Amino acid sequence: MQSTEEDNRIIKPSSSLIVIIPAILVAIVILVKNLTILDYTHVLLGGTWTGIDLFMGLVLSRVMIKMSVGARIEFIKRLVPMMLFFMPTIASLAITAGIYLAWYEGIFKLSYPVIIAAGIIVVILVITGFGVFLPNELRILLELRKGSPDTGKISRLAMINFRLSGVQAAFQFAIIFIMANIAMGNLFLRF
Repeated sequence: MQSTEEDNRIIKPSSSLIVIIPAILVAIVILVKNLTILDYTHVLLGGTWTGIDLFMGLVLSRVMIKMSVGARIEFIKRLVPMMLFFMPTIASLAITAGIYLAWYEGIFKLSYPVIIAAGIIVVILVITGFGVFLPNELRILLELRKGSPDTGKISRLAMINFRLSGVQAAFQFAIIFIMANIAMGNLFLRF
């Protein structure tokens, strides 16, 4: 079977759907102001984000270490386009849904320690996600598009992201603890 140029493209036109469809759905949920659906959306997106980070940090990083460089590169070629679009999308939408949910429930106030704590963790997650992960994904993508990509560079950047996923998962567990307190009405983190 002969591969076509379309088959060899790293980013396909359909990649934009990974961003557009969830963004439209979250915008509709926010505009409708149905707190149950907004809460469900926030939890689903946040749980997906956390689950992927856990899987990448705890499982894929260990698998990737044992793979040959060639096998790593082939895997990364398929993973990068999805992660380049999907992770920033679900992270941004989980945060956006959470902010609107807190705002609609009247608890988005800096006088509540849980809101401050959640905000600090979100800032850390955003800085690592958009300041490290995303630039690394773009560097990997640009390297993959070269005629003779530097496989060592691709492998190193990917491993940084896989390991950092585990670190991000720890912060996400902390924010889940905070969210559970918010759900129980414990806005001052009293035990």
